[in-house]
Amino acid sequence: MSATALIVIDLQNDYFPSGHFPLVGIEAATANAALVLATARARGDLVVHVRHEALEPDATFFVPGTEGAAINAAVAPRPGEAVVVKNNINAFLGTDLKATLDAAGVGKVVIVGAMSHMCVDAAARAAADFGYEITVVHDAVATRDLEFGGTTVPAAQVQAAFIAALAFGYGAVVSAGDYIAG
Repeated sequence: MSATALIVIDLQNDYFPSGHFPLVGIEAATANAALVLATARARGDLVVHVRHEALEPDATFFVPGTEGAAINAAVAPRPGEAVVVKNNINAFLGTDLKATLDAAGVGKVVIVGAMSHMCVDAAARAAADFGYEITVVHDAVATRDLEFGGTTVPAAQVQAAFIAALAFGYGAVVSAGDYIAG
């Protein structure tokens, strides 16, 4: 039987209402992520926190060394839990995430975090491409409204589209309650 890892992606302070790039529903998603995190810890699963740091000189959020770039206290790493710092959308690109998972014998990954349409989506698809069995906890992820061609797409629709796509072709999608009960 292969090990399971919980990957907590980019639940950083800049995504909260007082931050520089707030997301719709981030507080509820983080509360659910905290419940999933407590369950993963109780089960003895590997926990990996992913934190984004912007390298662009004109970055307005996730600036290294700022409070906004810090992982939110509700899901803060405990001593001994891995923290992967990334500079790209995909948490596997240019990091030791895959090596960390492989060293622990991980075959299944559970993903929570932000943003649904960016880093969560990219990590889930990459994990599936690497052969991991994936589960995304749909109410423990958050996103924001998007705009294209003069049309605003509400965050709830962005979330539904991306989560539906992951469920269609990449892995399981469950609620926090189902994950905890499971």
